[in-house]
Amino acid sequence: MSAVTRQFPNPVELLELMQFKRPDFNGRRRRLNAALTIGDLRDIAKRRTPAAAFDYTDGAADSEEGLARARQAFADVEFRPSILRDVSHVDTSCQIFGGSSALPFGIAPTGFTRLMQTEGEIAGAGAAGAAGIPFTLSTLGTSSIESVKAANPHGRNWFQLYVMKQRGISYGLVERAAAAGFDTLFFTVDTPVAGARLRDKRNGFSIPPQLSVSTIVDALPRPWWWWDFLTTPKLEFASLSATGGTVGELLNSAMDPTISFDDLAEIRALWPGKLVIKGVQNVEDSRRLADLGVDGIVLSNHGGRQLDRAPVPFHLLPEVVREVGADTEIAIDTGIMNGADIVASFALGAKFTLIGRAYLYGLMAGGRQGVDRAIEILSDQVVRTMQLLQVTSLAELTPGHVTQLERLVPRRVAAEGSAARI
Repeated sequence: MSAVTRQFPNPVELLELMQFKRPDFNGRRRRLNAALTIGDLRDIAKRRTPAAAFDYTDGAADSEEGLARARQAFADVEFRPSILRDVSHVDTSCQIFGGSSALPFGIAPTGFTRLMQTEGEIAGAGAAGAAGIPFTLSTLGTSSIESVKAANPHGRNWFQLYVMKQRGISYGLVERAAAAGFDTLFFTVDTPVAGARLRDKRNGFSIPPQLSVSTIVDALPRPWWWWDFLTTPKLEFASLSATGGTVGELLNSAMDPTISFDDLAEIRALWPGKLVIKGVQNVEDSRRLADLGVDGIVLSNHGGRQLDRAPVPFHLLPEVVREVGADTEIAIDTGIMNGADIVASFALGAKFTLIGRAYLYGLMAGGRQGVDRAIEILSDQVVRTMQLLQVTSLAELTPGHVTQLERLVPRRVAAEGSAARI
């Protein structure tokens, strides 16, 4: 075997091989461009946001098992791709609730959003409009219906409704949303009382934020958050006439635990657009709602923030689709952190998906630009997953593209009283 011939490095060849990256002196753009996943945006958000505000977004109820299971359900997907299909062009658009969306996901309603980053819902609405996807404003939002419409004047705006003890406040917001041209109403039905948000209690998180020794120490390495908070307009809540307490205390003082199916008729009479019920968690309720003629349902356990260990929406999806998918449009949220999660949901029959934390991590990481980046990351992942599955449109996705791997298997009691696995 002949020896390798060596030579002194040629400076001209070295210059051709070593291309130096031009430095970017814009810190926000640099850190957002370095984020390749929603998890990366979460890491940036955690560094830049005080613990109380970050944990309010990141946390869930009690042991947070419900959120962990929802995310694990997506991790337990096995894809089954086809081969030798032309996927040079992929169409990610879809029709949902009487209109179109350029991507198979929209922004979910989130409360107290400007506490996470002061651009709040305005950043979310503007980014949604630019991407051609719907934006949903919460009853507990920190931007007005009219300001959201101004931020997204030509896009689709949806409004999420909590029926509160002071019914007039809730119904007045519904009328304002209709007058502003919002086209879809999400009636949320999983929040008769607040879930046990233990991180908030441990952090002493309240509305408005209250200073303590621990919050001041936590704020020292994050002066930009406090500068934004203290130099922008005072937080205002469209539905809360008074503040001062933990989020759970505020919710419990405002929410009406007496709401029932009878309230649907009154809400339907108030709302001229599409009526969607959010927070459905079993097949029986899905069937009843479909029989009542609602325009859609959202399978959701509220991001794990209400009843811990509630059903995992992604697990529930195939059965609900089989039962009522021909009668009403079904959307899904909770646990979505990757565009592949969105593709898997469509394969199992969902007509749309909603992102909450994924959008908020982007918001906390970089305001409006951070939301744009979160949408871009998910969009790229959706397209790439579809191409690798070798489908060119969402309509081509079928249950045959996805296997839900079993991790938690339900148990039942046999006739003789002994336990048996299903």
